[in-house]
Amino acid sequence: MCGIAGILKRSGQGPAEREDITGIIPLLAHRGPDNRSIHLDGDVALAHTRLSIIDLSSGDQPMHSADGTLSLCANGEIYNYLELREELKERGCVFTTNSDSECILQAYRVYGADCVHSLHGMFAFALYDRNERRLLLARDRLGIKPLYYAFCRNRLVFASEIKALLPLLDHSPEINISGLNQFMQNQFQTGPETIVRGVYRVLPGEMLLVQDDLSIQSSEYWSALTTEPRQMSYAQAQEEFDHLFPQVLQEHLRSDVPYGLFLSGGVDSAVLLAMLHRYQDKTVRTFSIGYKDTSMRDELEEASFISSKFPTQHTPIHIDQQDLFRRIVYSIWTADELMRDYAQLPTTYLAEQASQELKVVLTGEGGDEVFAGYGRYRGGIESWIKSLLSPGSGGFRTRSQMRDKWLRRIYGPELRAVQNEFRDPFISAYGQTPRNWSRLQRRQYTDIATALPDNLLLKVDKMLMGFGLEGRVPFLDHRIVRFGLALPDELKIRSGQGKAFLRQWAEQYLPRDYLHKKKSGFHVPVGDWLSGSFLQGLCELLPRHRGIREYFRHQEVAKLLERHRLKGGLTREVWSLMQFAIWFNLFIERDKTLPTSEEDPLDWIR
Repeated sequence: MCGIAGILKRSGQGPAEREDITGIIPLLAHRGPDNRSIHLDGDVALAHTRLSIIDLSSGDQPMHSADGTLSLCANGEIYNYLELREELKERGCVFTTNSDSECILQAYRVYGADCVHSLHGMFAFALYDRNERRLLLARDRLGIKPLYYAFCRNRLVFASEIKALLPLLDHSPEINISGLNQFMQNQFQTGPETIVRGVYRVLPGEMLLVQDDLSIQSSEYWSALTTEPRQMSYAQAQEEFDHLFPQVLQEHLRSDVPYGLFLSGGVDSAVLLAMLHRYQDKTVRTFSIGYKDTSMRDELEEASFISSKFPTQHTPIHIDQQDLFRRIVYSIWTADELMRDYAQLPTTYLAEQASQELKVVLTGEGGDEVFAGYGRYRGGIESWIKSLLSPGSGGFRTRSQMRDKWLRRIYGPELRAVQNEFRDPFISAYGQTPRNWSRLQRRQYTDIATALPDNLLLKVDKMLMGFGLEGRVPFLDHRIVRFGLALPDELKIRSGQGKAFLRQWAEQYLPRDYLHKKKSGFHVPVGDWLSGSFLQGLCELLPRHRGIREYFRHQEVAKLLERHRLKGGLTREVWSLMQFAIWFNLFIERDKTLPTSEEDPLDWIR
């Protein structure tokens, strides 16, 4: 797990200079605290910050071929590197390290750009081919690892995080107004564009071939859309999954350093705990989180219960309002992108605690998308009515998360012009799905293509890497995704409860009552705590903030804040405005001071 960055200058514009890229290394240091390196080769400069997981002694990057014609910097893990290594040796490749990343380099020598098809794992990498004078940028199939790029001053720049690109731009960063609208109404922005105008994502399952004239050839090397629905009984599905899941999990457990597990009160992390116990003989290191001084129920009791069923060293973490709110600034800085997922705050505490003794944790993300665990997938008469009122996505993701009355009041002219476009990504994704898919499968895919990479996985990667911790997500191995998506509906939803197949399959390892309890979700008591002197500070500062005044009607923002102070009920709106103001100061105003992990949010709005 690492941070990568680089520059490719247009041919004839002079060589890439070390000073062009040196200054951005500190902005990626949290992703790779173990080592940092820069490689210069004519038109290209590559930078790498390393978190050592596999081959601790000789896996430093950028990595080069024996003849010096290929250079690689990669982020992530290639889980099938042992099998791939043997295959490539048979093709004449000679390895000089035991690093999983070297498999990318050697696979490219044999297969060219098609090497991505042979890689199982989570990755974002840049490979420069001096002979072909081209740069290959690629991202894993599900978008587990991030990769961004931009064009400026006759050069292409790329990095693991947006913040590392901003010093390389030839202009002050500007806001993508459509992205801001998506954040306000959807909680995140999705698609090739980002919240910063002119900065783009390499999409999940995409690779870019960039020639020395900076022309780009984009290709999608993998898509869940090619999944064929399958008719099978539970017994048939169980037999297949009995072989598939252990294979995937054992690949995910390859590491030269200890690993742990984030344990919630849900099914997915409990399944991982049971499988870890089955396939390794060490005591499993687990972590869970809960809240003090709130009426909201947390998951510590369930996590403690399930941890007691196995040999674990379990750490419950308790945080209060001050703990949570003092993480706001750092979580926004580490995220880069605007996302209103309250869970990113407690996730930073889990990451900080685990990183004190580990470099790798497993998490249960993806189980709900792959096996249809969310209630929103089930549809019904309400969904049918929504599809009539808001066509295009089968009654799925039809409503803004904000109250339309207040959006109309607080939006400035630019935002009002794009206000009705917030559903476009969901309509597009839903419309791409094959007609022989069920409505349930189409809903699963819509989330897999949008909310999964650009909200859920963004949270996992950025919050954990903010503390130099690698997160592995076995349920999002592409083979598991295809298996779950292809299952018939009756194996996913039964008696009004989602994730039916996984619950039944796990009965051989976990208590049945625990598996079939009602899904509760991972909640954070922001609504309880957004009050008092902190809220009063927001009421005073936000209407005066430059970013708020530029994109919103500050008089109406003041009224919204006062309405929430007196009567409550507008937590999402207030929180989003606060996040935007802090993000604006961090990335648009670009205060040179980097935030620590403990900050007073009000100090970053002034």
